[in-house]
Amino acid sequence: MAENLNLFTSTQNVIKEALTKLGYTEEMYELLKEPLRMFTVRIPVRMDDGSTKVFTGYRAQHNDAAGPTKGGVRFHPEVNEEEVKALSMWMTLKAGIVDLPYGGGKGGIVCDPRQMSMGEVERLSRGYVRAISQIVGPSKDIPAPDVYTNSQIMAWMVDEYSHIREFDSPAFITGKPLVLGGSHGREKATAQGVTICIHEAAKKRGIDIKGARVVIQGFGNAGSFLAKFMHDAGAKVIGISDAYGGLHDPEGLDIDYLLDRRDSFGTITTLFENTITNQELLELDCDILVPAAISNQITEENADNIKASIVVEAANGPTTLEATKILADRGVLLVPDVLASSGGVTVSYFEWVQNNQGYYWTEEEVNAKLHTALVKAFDNIYETAQTRGVNMRLAAYMVGVRKTAEASKFRGWV
Repeated sequence: MAENLNLFTSTQNVIKEALTKLGYTEEMYELLKEPLRMFTVRIPVRMDDGSTKVFTGYRAQHNDAAGPTKGGVRFHPEVNEEEVKALSMWMTLKAGIVDLPYGGGKGGIVCDPRQMSMGEVERLSRGYVRAISQIVGPSKDIPAPDVYTNSQIMAWMVDEYSHIREFDSPAFITGKPLVLGGSHGREKATAQGVTICIHEAAKKRGIDIKGARVVIQGFGNAGSFLAKFMHDAGAKVIGISDAYGGLHDPEGLDIDYLLDRRDSFGTITTLFENTITNQELLELDCDILVPAAISNQITEENADNIKASIVVEAANGPTTLEATKILADRGVLLVPDVLASSGGVTVSYFEWVQNNQGYYWTEEEVNAKLHTALVKAFDNIYETAQTRGVNMRLAAYMVGVRKTAEASKFRGWV
């Protein structure tokens, strides 16, 4: 809980600093420091054993001045109000960074889907949509997958919403299966976005990706796709890790072999004897370090020991604010999470556009549009950091918050 409160307050702190740098008043910070709306719902679900269990769900809508709110729904036992609020604010920033006509939203249900049957998860998913149906919709608030939710859960949710509204509403939710109006490229979008940011950062530092030594912490969805993309681009992935430890080979790991052997949770290191700790992995001598696991991994304790010249955050909040300052002072180029992981929301936007116009793009078209959007966002933030003399995280927050602040001002809210 303290960690989520920390995430919430640190997000507020950087938003405040960004607004001050942009010349906005205290009133604008008062408007943007919390979501405009925060819903708590109770969802009764008939379980397989005949009993009824009541689950708690949340939906935060941070700000809809620039357009409908947008953001994922996570199913996790530790979901709580502070986390959902903070993540809805991050979605506002991501939408602003990639210049999407959205504000940020986020949802969650306190549950452990790993301990539930498919039928129970389906009834819970449909119950959540019924509970929030009046406040969501294609032009109000558009959910998407997140932690422990997937395209199947989105399919149940869009079906339930279409029943309630009595017409087919594919644009109500993104991350759907292709046959229900999903977009090509959505599954790999986050890793693809991180890869684009790695390439752009390497160009700024004069590093050739071919032969560059890359370390990736985390081997789940984002981390494994990333390792494959880097390997295929000719980089040497010299270190990867999962929750149980890390693997290191200065000559480069056999990524295809590891992908073939890992389990559905991204676990691979348990098959090996000579493993290293996650902490040792972060401090390996490399060119590019990608924390793609959990938050608070690079702290003021170990920031001085990071040997990479580029750090690209694929996870949410892997570097603390103190560590960010230390890395910036040491000349390390840090590409912040709100920029690096914005590929997912960008392709979600593409899915929503395709649903609204009823015309669907090829994977090549999606990838080309994603590349254009992220290169533009990267250059904008890098330029802001250089001209304003601030680190990349603060620059990203400045770019990210500007759109919503301007829209709120034009609407006369502040």
